[in-house]
Amino acid sequence: MSAMTSTPAVLRHTLVDDVLGIVTGAFLASVGLFLLDAGGAVTGGTAGLALLAGRLTGWPFAIVYVGVTLPFVALAIARKGWRFAVRSGIAVGLLALFSLGHPHVLTLQHINPVYAVLAGNLAVGVGLLVLFRHHSSLGGFNVVALVCQERLGWRAGWVQLALDGSVIALGALVVPVHTALLSALGAVVLNVIIAQNHRPGRYIAG
Repeated sequence: MSAMTSTPAVLRHTLVDDVLGIVTGAFLASVGLFLLDAGGAVTGGTAGLALLAGRLTGWPFAIVYVGVTLPFVALAIARKGWRFAVRSGIAVGLLALFSLGHPHVLTLQHINPVYAVLAGNLAVGVGLLVLFRHHSSLGGFNVVALVCQERLGWRAGWVQLALDGSVIALGALVVPVHTALLSALGAVVLNVIIAQNHRPGRYIAG
């Protein structure tokens, strides 16, 4: 007589889980971007575009980042639905808010560029994973990557890496070549984290 097997029930995230997850993910990503900026590095995605634009214009990162991210809201609504778009909008707002506070509580006289790039991208990558698993994102290229994974079966991390590479190549026009190369390595670290840990069917609690 064969033993009967049963499929375990899926434990969905509660509202409290989602709130804490979105706050945590946005905070980790903001810390990572703060380290990258302090190290003079560039990064990919809309955050990378915002960092570059902020350095060229002198405008605060938070304001530029929100402005750069807004055009992707329509894509999020159309392809991922209002629930995802609203959660992503909240995450973007939280990241902008946290980024305004970091300079007032963290004073970095010196940071090794290699450490800044690796630690910064690691923090951003983990922050994005947390957001993805709570049906959210940081908008921008994150939305494009997730749509490509869900609609075309392409790994979100690899899609993000290709998009990030184009931004870093643009950044090479305004930062030293060695900084751009180091930033490219950081983008690989970030997107390998996403590609290896955010796969279809791997995490079903969200």
